Amino acid sequence: MPEPHLFVDISAHGFGHLAQVAPVLDVLTGQLPGLRISIRSGLSKARLQARLSAPFSHLPGSSDFGYVMHDAMRVDLAATAQAYRTQHADWHGQVDRETRFLDELQADLVLTDVAYLPLAGAARAGIPAVAMCSLNWAELFAHFFSANNWAATIHRQMLSAYNGADCFLRLTPGMAMADLSRLRTIAPVAALGKDCRQAVRAQLCCGADERLVLIAFGGVNQQLPVADWPQWSGVRWLVPQDWRVEGASVSAFEPLGRPLTDLLRCVDAVIAKPGYGTFTEAACNAAPVLYVQRENWPEQDCLIDWLQKHGSCGEISEQDLLAGHLRGALEALWQQPARQTIPLPVGAAEAAALLLPWLRHAPGRA
Repeated sequence: MPEPHLFVDISAHGFGHLAQVAPVLDVLTGQLPGLRISIRSGLSKARLQARLSAPFSHLPGSSDFGYVMHDAMRVDLAATAQAYRTQHADWHGQVDRETRFLDELQADLVLTDVAYLPLAGAARAGIPAVAMCSLNWAELFAHFFSANNWAATIHRQMLSAYNGADCFLRLTPGMAMADLSRLRTIAPVAALGKDCRQAVRAQLCCGADERLVLIAFGGVNQQLPVADWPQWSGVRWLVPQDWRVEGASVSAFEPLGRPLTDLLRCVDAVIAKPGYGTFTEAACNAAPVLYVQRENWPEQDCLIDWLQKHGSCGEISEQDLLAGHLRGALEALWQQPARQTIPLPVGAAEAAALLLPWLRHAPGRA
């Protein structure tokens, strides 16, 4: 009897979509050890492997682009509008090609986070399909473009694809998604790290009183002028290696060879933009967060509200971030009382339980 085959489409708009999917796939493969997984994503195979413990086949490519970004904080609305108009100029042809692709792949179930083209193709091919995310591109599209006379048809096609899925798993925290008809809300999804604080501090040769502050902007390029920040002898900044910043108070985090979730268990604070993966993993790993709001990004309100209730956090302005005026905000963050309860990321188990019946009762497996 053939093993079930799951096709997963993961958006490469940052790393948050992978952070949502990976814990679910790990639970699924723990319960179905022979599960075949094919993943299509614009993320590299190495990036996927860093998050996933289960074997998978990588299909390079992207069926969505999310939003074209100036940087981690700002959307390029003109380029995004043109990209959507281009993608939907031959929408029916796109769906036809996706249908043929899925037919040839012979998947038993399609899971997307959070592309809608595979959902439209799966519906036409007669393959069960589920979407999962804290947002959907149709709701964001309406926020940015609904006033344009060209947008109505595109929005209708997006919504039709999402509503053609068998289910949309809305993660907590998540946007309202009032226009989606088959919505199922589940608990937070996040990976838990291992406490290797002493080992990491030894790797960095930290002083006994030195604080570690991780700067993580979720896979969208946003280099900060750390070298120009005011000197603060009691803090070590952990930054991406490709920033190529050197100094006694700055270290790249990739050479530590630790998963990001392990680092979250080790650091004294995280500086980030609002993003699902960073916020939920920080809260679930008890890492305080100093965040800077994104410009006109509607998803951030529900994320900030949730983090304020379930984690330790504070807000800074972009101007203070760029200038490195962070001492007061970080010291205030460290003076907040510790949370008595840490949120449990049981959403992965909930999602897996909802997906398993389709995989266990796939055609030819009854």
